[in-house]
Amino acid sequence: MKSPSSVESSAFSVPTNTQPCNGYTEFCARSYGNITYVGAHNSPFVKKNNAAANQNLEVAVQLDDGIRMLQGQTHEVNDTLYYCHTSCDLLNAGTVEAYLSIVADWLRKNPFEVITILIGNGDFVNVEKFVAPLQKSGIAEMAYVPKARNGLQYNQWPTLGDLILRGKRVVLFMDYKADEARVPYILDEFVYMWETPFSPTDPNFPCTIDRPPGQENDGGKLYMANHNLNAKFSAFGQNILIPDKVNINRTNAADGFGSVGLNARQCTEKWGRPPTFLLVDFYDAGNGSVFQVAAEVNNVTFNSTCCSKSTSAARSVIRSRVTLRSLVWVCLVVIVLS
Repeated sequence: MKSPSSVESSAFSVPTNTQPCNGYTEFCARSYGNITYVGAHNSPFVKKNNAAANQNLEVAVQLDDGIRMLQGQTHEVNDTLYYCHTSCDLLNAGTVEAYLSIVADWLRKNPFEVITILIGNGDFVNVEKFVAPLQKSGIAEMAYVPKARNGLQYNQWPTLGDLILRGKRVVLFMDYKADEARVPYILDEFVYMWETPFSPTDPNFPCTIDRPPGQENDGGKLYMANHNLNAKFSAFGQNILIPDKVNINRTNAADGFGSVGLNARQCTEKWGRPPTFLLVDFYDAGNGSVFQVAAEVNNVTFNSTCCSKSTSAARSVIRSRVTLRSLVWVCLVVIVLS
């Protein structure tokens, strides 16, 4: 006969969480900074036949497929902020407000997802100018504000479950001109994070610290591996960088020289922990291999059904022609990818 205490114990056993956070139940109790996320480099820049495009699929599809970090470069034109690649004449992806409104709508429809947004402030405009599009889009009300600022370690961030319960499911960074005293929810990227070399042309993808300049050790911060290869050529006396679509399947592969899988493992070995973000171009090339790599370093089972909506970028580039206007700008503008 069971004792009353044993009956009570079995009748009121602790429930097991079955609701995934960012696709995995394991992530709900894991610190935001103890997870590796796949990021879309220049997420807004989706334009067929444009050499400056970095992605094949629009942002809502990116998020559906499992992208959880969105990066893009902004520029100001006539007092309005746009997502533009180097110049708004080269590739204009629309206003910041319009893009972020799509992201906010997706978040409302997916209440158990946490995302990161990294704003590239291409024109170094004052941080207050970003307040209106962030508020009007609905992103500002979802943005997380850390209690601790300087010195916040990667493993001291809240868990995903905590961020979800608080309704603060966006971690928002800006690379330059952030001022948390004036706009607390726009976090100064390099206070919390460092990056490996950006605009890389070296397929070895070194895991060294590139930004912020002068940082000699990882400081326990989040860190981002810039794993987006660029091709370099000369035109009109200028060195031009464009996304290397020809080698994209190798770059986004799970294994082998130049692959995101090898890069993630090398960075993990060098720093004793995986990158927080794997920032990639054309994430759909490889049919989910970038997400396979993230699952591997996160020590979870790969369960992605990504990318059936697109052919590989390597195949599509062979079939497509760069428009005359795009080609002219590629020849005249030195593209600095950030």
